Amino acid sequence: MKLDKIGGVGFSLVGVLNGFIFSSGVLLNSEAFAENARHQESSIEEYRKLFLEQQKEFEKQRRIITEQGKEIELLKARLDSLTNPAAGIKPAPANQAAKPPVVAAKMNAGMQSQNPLPSKPVGEAPPQTKEKARPPELPRLSETVGGVLTRKGNLVFEPSLEYSYIDNNRVFLDAYTIPAITIGLIDIRQIKRHSFIGNLGARYGITDRLELEFKVPYVYREDTQRSRPADSGAGIDETFNATGTDIGDLEFAARYQLSGGSGGWPILVGNLVATVPTGTSPFDVEYAMAQGVAGAQFPTELPTGVGYFSIQPSITAMYPSDPAVFFGNISYSYNAETSEAVGNFDPGDAVGLSFGMGFGLNERSSFSLGYSHKHVFKSDINGVPVSDSELDIGQLLVGYSFKYTPKTTLNLSLGIGTTDDSQDVKLNVRVPMTFDLFSSGS
Repeated sequence: MKLDKIGGVGFSLVGVLNGFIFSSGVLLNSEAFAENARHQESSIEEYRKLFLEQQKEFEKQRRIITEQGKEIELLKARLDSLTNPAAGIKPAPANQAAKPPVVAAKMNAGMQSQNPLPSKPVGEAPPQTKEKARPPELPRLSETVGGVLTRKGNLVFEPSLEYSYIDNNRVFLDAYTIPAITIGLIDIRQIKRHSFIGNLGARYGITDRLELEFKVPYVYREDTQRSRPADSGAGIDETFNATGTDIGDLEFAARYQLSGGSGGWPILVGNLVATVPTGTSPFDVEYAMAQGVAGAQFPTELPTGVGYFSIQPSITAMYPSDPAVFFGNISYSYNAETSEAVGNFDPGDAVGLSFGMGFGLNERSSFSLGYSHKHVFKSDINGVPVSDSELDIGQLLVGYSFKYTPKTTLNLSLGIGTTDDSQDVKLNVRVPMTFDLFSSGS
């Protein structure tokens, strides 16, 4: 009996203990679940706030992009009005007329963007540079045709080499005639002349419209003359060679752009070229009597200058018509009288005309084709005209220019004689190099 009671009490205690343990476990699980639920709700709330902030930022960026689109349309309208003045400037929308074209892109302090939008004023029209019209660049065919005026503050150093060749036959008559009979000396000569002229020139731009030039030439000439008296019955030609090497005549030049070519008018450039007789004068050359050719004289050396002062004003006109440029030049040469041992020598003045066309092959190359003609009036000594001193010099001109670097250009010109008095061939190579004396280094 007692054992039964003791066993019932034991089972009752075990049941109470199991119930307590079960209740404690359920309570602990309930608190953990509640804590987890509260943490999830907090995270959801944070994500919701972050989403709302991102949505607000997106709306802000969309408004900024919309404003920029409007500004871009306004700039496009202004650009169209500048490139096509006849179209006029389109009026801005009413909501844009009251405010300047400024876009304020204010980013959130807590957000960092790798491509931030501009926070400075945009949409300002680009400044208009009113650069004066300049003569187009052409291959230089002569001292007055081709090239381009030197910009202000720039110095152009131009070495050049010129070669010319002439071959002609001349008949010298030192006699008088009666019907069907000539009494005196008739001398038939063939003259072949090679000339090399090396020039060192410099041009400086006083302004964008005015340049000055100075040139120092060094001349080498070689003549071969074959002579045969036609009335002496000589069967052997006499050959005479002569050379001349010395400094040539110094040359000074000025060029000024007279007009800019507006209103459909051509661009006009005034030129003034002056030469100073610093080379060996023809009047200082000694002559020797030829052996075997009675009465014939030949120079012992050749002159390297003309022996007198010369001034040549001219006007060059250029009319651009893309891709070609038409040009023309009119010149007058005044040759000063000089006093020599033979008397007062007055060289004949000259008038010249040249014209042609140049066009660009690409951004670095250009080509030109032209014609030049000069008429030299008769010279006189002590007021008496010199026979056969009136000349007509015509040349077909071909030029090519290649821009080797932005500062260096290779210029090649070729002249082909078209008249008896002109040189048969004239070839000129120039290499102008530009230096900016006042460059800021930018």
